[in-house]
Amino acid sequence: MAKAEFYVSADVEADGAVPGPFSMSSFGLAVAGVHDGAGFTACDPAERTFYAELKPISDRYDPEALAVSGLDRERLVREGQDPAQAMNAAAGWLAGVAEELGAVPVFVAYPLGYDWMWMYWYFMRFAEAGSPFGHSRCLDVKTLYAAKAAVPIHRATKRSMPRDLLSSRPHTHNALDDAIEQAELFQNLMRWEVEV
Repeated sequence: MAKAEFYVSADVEADGAVPGPFSMSSFGLAVAGVHDGAGFTACDPAERTFYAELKPISDRYDPEALAVSGLDRERLVREGQDPAQAMNAAAGWLAGVAEELGAVPVFVAYPLGYDWMWMYWYFMRFAEAGSPFGHSRCLDVKTLYAAKAAVPIHRATKRSMPRDLLSSRPHTHNALDDAIEQAELFQNLMRWEVEV
C-alpha cells in the first residue's frame, strides 16, 4: 500500500533572481493536510510550522527584491541563521512531522517554480541529507487550479479565482504568514468541486 503524503505549503523571500549569486533571506513551511490515497484531510496550517531567516551567502543583492520582504540585510548578516543550520533544522522538522503523521512530505507552492528552485538548491547545497522532498515530490497550486478550473495557465491567477477559494489572511510577504495563507488556498482547492 502506498504511503500517505503530507502537503507542506512553502514560501520563500530572497534578495535576487536565482540562488547562488543571490541569497534566500527567509522561508516558511506550514503543513496544509494529509492525503492517504483515499482522500484529503486538512490540518490547521498554523499548528505545524517552521520559519528561518538566513545569513546571505554572497555580497550581491537586488535592492528591489530585498525590499519585498522588508527584511534588513545588515541584520541578516549579523543575526541570520547559517544556511546549513537552517536547512538541516528544516529537514529535521520535516522528518519529525513525517514520523508523527506516518507520511512523506510533498512541497506545495504558488507558483511552484520560484519557491522550489530556492528550497531545492539550498537543501542540496547545505543540508547533510539533501532534499527531504527528493528531486520531484512537489505540487504547483497554480497548475492545480488551472486543471480544476479548465483554464490556461496564464489565467490561473489569484485575481481570477472565485473569492471563496482564497484565504482570508493577508499576504504580508513574511514567509511564514504567506505559507499559512497559501496553505488555506491549497486546502480550498483540494476540496473544490467544480461544476461541469
